[in-house]
Amino acid sequence: MIIFWIIFFFLLISFVVFWFILKVFKNPVWLHDRTPADLEIPFNEISIPTKNNCSLYGWWIPGAETSPTIILVHGWGRNAGRMMPYIKKLHEKGFNLIAFDSRNHGTSDADNYSTMLKFAEDIKCTINYASDNGLLTERNVGVVGLSIGGAAAIYASAHDERIKAVVTVGAFAHPMEVMKKQLKDHYIPFPYIWLAMKYIQNKVGFKFSDIAPINHIYNSDAEFLLIHGEKDITIPIEQAEKLINKGKRGNVQLWRLPNRGHSNCHHEESFWDKVNDFLFSKLS
Repeated sequence: MIIFWIIFFFLLISFVVFWFILKVFKNPVWLHDRTPADLEIPFNEISIPTKNNCSLYGWWIPGAETSPTIILVHGWGRNAGRMMPYIKKLHEKGFNLIAFDSRNHGTSDADNYSTMLKFAEDIKCTINYASDNGLLTERNVGVVGLSIGGAAAIYASAHDERIKAVVTVGAFAHPMEVMKKQLKDHYIPFPYIWLAMKYIQNKVGFKFSDIAPINHIYNSDAEFLLIHGEKDITIPIEQAEKLINKGKRGNVQLWRLPNRGHSNCHHEESFWDKVNDFLFSKLS
């Protein structure tokens, strides 16, 4: 009888732990509470076809006729509204912009589990949509991505030669390392972390190492500006250092911000000048 109760409580605890782990990695869905119209910026709502017969909700924000097109990619659990500071500042410089909600985010279609790979697929499908609908003034495209959106942009650039310039803010090098850190921060014991990684990889249908940006950045011919706050506790600065060490020499630069964290890098005084100068120089 004692053995029965020991086994029962072990299974119960395991169930609760796994329920908590899955909850941690299930992205919240937030609907839009603002649009470019709030900044008096003209835009059109667009519907972008993507993988698995899904559609993405997006905004087309036209700039100067001859300016490059920049794809804006939000982070985990966010939507295109998170990119409003970028829309404001990049629109002022005349860039053509497309911001979208990735699958399972905002008002885009649901599609099982969200992954970095799905973000990358959505980036490529957005570029396809822009190309098919005459929204590209030239072949070269830039991508600005935050967090997982930045990691996805790195991966996408290694598989789509149209992407010539990538700006990331708080991107990770390897998804498994970040996920393990998050579970450790929640005091999940190692055996459960190991089992969770195995379970999630089986559920999504690929190994995290197969999509890790650190294993793809060298295959990209794009130019990279990696921006990372040294006080980032969500995705530590070491992730950015791993990326720059794996990228092609001369193609990757890392801008470390000593007093910034994961979500406030754009408040750095020289942030917009640095981003604008980089995009113009690499896409002109």
